[in-house]
Amino acid sequence: MGVFTLAMINVSAIVSLRGMPAESTYGLSSVFYYIFAAVFFLVPVSLVAAELTTGWPQKGGVYRWVGEAFGKKWGFLAIWLQWIESTIWFPTVLTFAAVSLAFMGPNQRWDEALAANKWYILIIVLCVYWAATLLNLRGMRTSAGVTKWGTMIGTIIPGAILILLGLSYWAGGNPILLDMSWDKLVPDMTNFNNLVLAASIFLFYAGMEMSAVHVKDVNDPGRNYPLAILISAIITVLIFVLGTLAIGFIIPNSQINLVQSLLISYDNYFNFFGLGWMNWIMALALAVGVLAQVTAWVGGPSKGLYQVGLAGNLPPVMQKRNKNNVQEGILIIQGCIVTLLSIMFVIMPSVQSAYQIISQLTIILYLIMYMLMFASGIYLRYSEPNTPRTFRIPGGKTFGMWIVGGLGFLASLAAFLVSFIPPNQITVGSNAMYIILLVVGAFIFAGIPFVIHAMAKPSWKRPVDPEDAFEPFGWEKTNPNR
Repeated sequence: MGVFTLAMINVSAIVSLRGMPAESTYGLSSVFYYIFAAVFFLVPVSLVAAELTTGWPQKGGVYRWVGEAFGKKWGFLAIWLQWIESTIWFPTVLTFAAVSLAFMGPNQRWDEALAANKWYILIIVLCVYWAATLLNLRGMRTSAGVTKWGTMIGTIIPGAILILLGLSYWAGGNPILLDMSWDKLVPDMTNFNNLVLAASIFLFYAGMEMSAVHVKDVNDPGRNYPLAILISAIITVLIFVLGTLAIGFIIPNSQINLVQSLLISYDNYFNFFGLGWMNWIMALALAVGVLAQVTAWVGGPSKGLYQVGLAGNLPPVMQKRNKNNVQEGILIIQGCIVTLLSIMFVIMPSVQSAYQIISQLTIILYLIMYMLMFASGIYLRYSEPNTPRTFRIPGGKTFGMWIVGGLGFLASLAAFLVSFIPPNQITVGSNAMYIILLVVGAFIFAGIPFVIHAMAKPSWKRPVDPEDAFEPFGWEKTNPNR
């Protein structure tokens, strides 16, 4: 795997055009939120993940890093959260795929009605998800190819087109629906509700560490892994900032819909420039992009969990693999969970309310994992200072890591706390029920790995091929009884 392929896997894992309408509700101040989150979250995640990956390139990703620092139990929690977060997240991103396909129709009003139909959403979500699962079951070569080219077709090119359309519209002197006054750049920080939806931007930037499970498949990882992270981070910020502004140029703030507004933006731009025939092409391309993104996430975290399971952390049913050496048992169980969660779309009052609740739950679970990762980066500078790291965060023995890792940890903690507050921009039903669902959901999903760890049996550990085996943790080498 070369730099370009790895960078595209990162972009596919991180960039989702579907999330931009949520931030466009903030107008020009969305630029502030994007840059703020990039400085305090994306950059720390990228730097810490690069150091940890090149320092501990053995299989396992966050399991390895957190396990080295705090022990196997906490490492298992970290990799579990990465996996279960992505599992819960699938229905939300696949809702966007369903909306994209709905907008391939000839009439926008009819398209909008179809996109709001719960049963239509459920059917498309399940069809696209299981298609991505089947692609992963065919092996890494197939899934990586789909991810690379699907990201180009469904994310990079559509993002560039949206940005080009928005800039052309603005440069042509056409009336824009976004207040571009400089005083609107910095948000009103006295209004606490402004931070609720903005906290979701952290999830927009999440996923840079996910590609660590592929580090053994990368040519010259010490050089190419950090380089791929740099390229993908720059692409990510540019697409999010310019794309969000382009949406705000042509859709009034009061009419922003989290699920449909991106497609409506393309429709409005294409119709304005006399390119209405491109509407269905763009809708199809965006659906392909979602398939690529889901394919990357179906295979990444589940592969890391599978590698951890071989060491005896998971029951045998979750250690099954097929002839292509793919984690078949975990993928099937993951698919069953996604199917059950998708039924929420026909239970909740609206597609948008279900979308928001599930999105917030994924943020909460993922941020717990990130706090563990940042804490591990800092701790390992003290516990294993002499471990060779091809890439090391600048700043002496510990100062640079404390600044970068500390900023990332505090930002993750703040976003974690804010994520429990119901947003006033979106109708989610009862505020009390909204909070209860998030608290109970976080407690259950974060508690499951501790239950599994307590139930683990020696018979769960299976003999494996040498390439699948875990090397001992650093502290196991010096103190095997720890």
